[in-house]
Amino acid sequence: MTSCSVVHKPPVRRVAIFGGTHGNELSGIFLVKHWQENGAEIQRTGMEVKPFLTNPRAVKKCTRYIDCDLNRVFDPDNLGRTVVEDIPYEVRRAQEINHIFGPKGSDDAYDLIFDLHNTTSNMGSTLILENSSDDFTIQMFHYIKNALAPECCPVLLIEHPNLKYATTRSVAKHPVGVEVGPQPHGVVRADTLDKMRKIVKHGLDFVQLFNEGKEFPPCTIEVYKIMEKVDYPRNKNDEVIAIIHPKLQDQDWQPLNNGDPLFLTLDGEVIVYKGDCTVYPTFINEAAYYEMKQAFVKTIKMELTAEHIRSSVLDRNIS
Repeated sequence: MTSCSVVHKPPVRRVAIFGGTHGNELSGIFLVKHWQENGAEIQRTGMEVKPFLTNPRAVKKCTRYIDCDLNRVFDPDNLGRTVVEDIPYEVRRAQEINHIFGPKGSDDAYDLIFDLHNTTSNMGSTLILENSSDDFTIQMFHYIKNALAPECCPVLLIEHPNLKYATTRSVAKHPVGVEVGPQPHGVVRADTLDKMRKIVKHGLDFVQLFNEGKEFPPCTIEVYKIMEKVDYPRNKNDEVIAIIHPKLQDQDWQPLNNGDPLFLTLDGEVIVYKGDCTVYPTFINEAAYYEMKQAFVKTIKMELTAEHIRSSVLDRNIS
């Protein structure tokens, strides 16, 4: 018997899989290029699934970006900028992507985008959530986490009042970040690629089940909510003077308590964490974040609950 508290959500008909948002993160690039040639693996009944290479110029040069980070320019100012000759390549590309898959925030936008990334940090198979009220995506993450068990699949919630990411995937109604590591930039590892491939498979399976009318009862997932970005210690010339401490290196998602070591100077001085509560660092020593003055991000652990959902397509069929 169907519960009266079920929340009816529209079916998910248009899905995109983005690779190459950063041109040196190769797992998603290899997968998207493969699926563009042979897409049988990602096709599901009742929906269109479009693999798409987001930053082809950066991919060709195997570099993170050409002029600026494509994964940070999907804000109203950049999407609305007048196209002139000296406009950054990634801003122009963001407008093209918004035209194809958006417009962002509109009813015409794609329902779901998987955006595939690699990290040099020891984050494992991580899912990135942008909206703590997105019941559909929380239900999908719950499904993916169960499908991957006992392998750990952390969820990073990047919802924050002051940290605005303006990601490539935010064009969609349901943006999904997939971050798999550790993997050096400019390198592709078979094990890392396989982990990413499984996440996409299980995500698409969930969408198909949802579209076919399967009900998903209320569920709760554990997430790591971003709180603050932490920079390296620097001197008066703004140069890094301490590196990640060996006891913190590769300890993504592990508890960090007051007095635990954070950094180590080349003179042997240990710089410790000073905080009132336990935090869970991640993106530890990410290579791409040196230029962004970020040694790691601090997160706190919390739970999110999604409501009982079902596709509204059944109601239209009945009526």
